[in-house]
Amino acid sequence: MGKIKTVSLHNTKRLVIKVGSALIAPREDGCKTRYLLDIAQFIVHARSQGIDVLLVSSGSVAAGAHHFKNPDRNNIAIKKAMAAAGQMDMMSTWDRFFDFPSAQLLMTHADLRDKERYNSIRLTLFSLLDEGILPIINENDAVTTDDLRVGDNDNLSAMVAAAADADTLVICSDVDGLFDKNPNTHNDAKLIKEVNSITPEIYAMTSGPVSGVGTGGMKTKLEAAEKATSHGIMTYIINGFDETTFSALLQGDNPGTLFTPFDKPMEESQHWMTHTAAEYGELVVESERIDKTDELNCKEILSIQGEFSAGETVLIKNTKGQRLAKASSNYSSCLLHFVTQNTEGVNTSQMQRSMGPIISNNDIAVLEKK
Repeated sequence: MGKIKTVSLHNTKRLVIKVGSALIAPREDGCKTRYLLDIAQFIVHARSQGIDVLLVSSGSVAAGAHHFKNPDRNNIAIKKAMAAAGQMDMMSTWDRFFDFPSAQLLMTHADLRDKERYNSIRLTLFSLLDEGILPIINENDAVTTDDLRVGDNDNLSAMVAAAADADTLVICSDVDGLFDKNPNTHNDAKLIKEVNSITPEIYAMTSGPVSGVGTGGMKTKLEAAEKATSHGIMTYIINGFDETTFSALLQGDNPGTLFTPFDKPMEESQHWMTHTAAEYGELVVESERIDKTDELNCKEILSIQGEFSAGETVLIKNTKGQRLAKASSNYSSCLLHFVTQNTEGVNTSQMQRSMGPIISNNDIAVLEKK
């Protein structure tokens, strides 16, 4: 897909900024204002320029850690309790920076991957923004489980940006942006100022988290940038510890790495299907490729994997294991097993005629090859 080249924060109407744990509770002894004041001032100035702002804030676990004596970090229940204790501290810290109201939204991947709940989140965000209220969003770490969590707030911020129809995503990091190699271990590392396509070679430049406080690293930030740019969202990775970063952004400059958005972004429903919806099962087909206009029928399916209900998202792949598409199945896995094993039966034929295709062409997202 093509990319647009003329991008600047001056063109922004709605912005999501993601702030990580290392900025909020750098020593894990409660929230600190040292780095947050500059970010809060950036939010205030952006709003004064007529920009809608949404804040995705990590830090609940790090903020709540000091309430626990010698906690076992491998104990999931303890980490959830830390999140519950720290979330209140984190919200009150942010709230005292502003003279306008803010609102807390805690969500899990289960909320985002369910279409009805996803649309409910969208409407809530729009209502808050219409009233001038700052949404402060975090993953609900106190209650979520491994199979229901996003896992890092970099990817969560991209999902929120897409849900909120934002045009800009700013991800705060502990380095100036994306480097060609790890700047913490290589003195000759060079900052990449602009990325027009996130390729496997770009991913190869990444490393894991450096601070030891957060859950993400540069790889998750690239994943977030890939999600966001495919939805037409301009994305920056910047150094959140450098106070000059935020004034440069407000002046329309690029203080870090800019990921330019697609000029022909995915439609909202296609983006949700590709980047947010969970895969509840898999359909294996013989075809080498799937087109947007394809309507899958039972004779094309070689095997069915997993258990899923009608209306849930499935992955379509070929016999080589290549991911071809994600789609909403009109049939449950139980019913699919029946119709694929009885393709010649009169009852099966009547059932398929009445229920229609297994996959409708308006409920499919073709996946680009990596």
